[in-house]
Amino acid sequence: MFGLFNSASKAYQDLKPADFSAAVRQPGIVLLDVRRPDEFAGGHLPGAVNLDVTAPDFARRVAALDKTRPTYVYCRSGARSATAAAQLTGAGFTTVANLLGGVLDWPEKLVR
Repeated sequence: MFGLFNSASKAYQDLKPADFSAAVRQPGIVLLDVRRPDEFAGGHLPGAVNLDVTAPDFARRVAALDKTRPTYVYCRSGARSATAAAQLTGAGFTTVANLLGGVLDWPEKLVR
């Protein structure tokens, strides 16, 4: 009964910035910035691909990605990327991680 209100465990990982930084340096990963295009243009992590999680075609665009490649997602604060991470795992992606705190907590330089 006490476990009734516990949420189900997530199918993706939440990573602190230092762990996320080390992970995205590995070969063969996909790095997704799920913010709006104007936010992406203002500065993003090197090598990131921009897929706006709020866009109506997000699911279609995600379906074109390789579900077997480790996929790392981030946004401004970590909220939209958590939503995107849940959608990715729901779509069959096998390894998904979310950046806790988003770019607000990112200690490294962003690129334009």
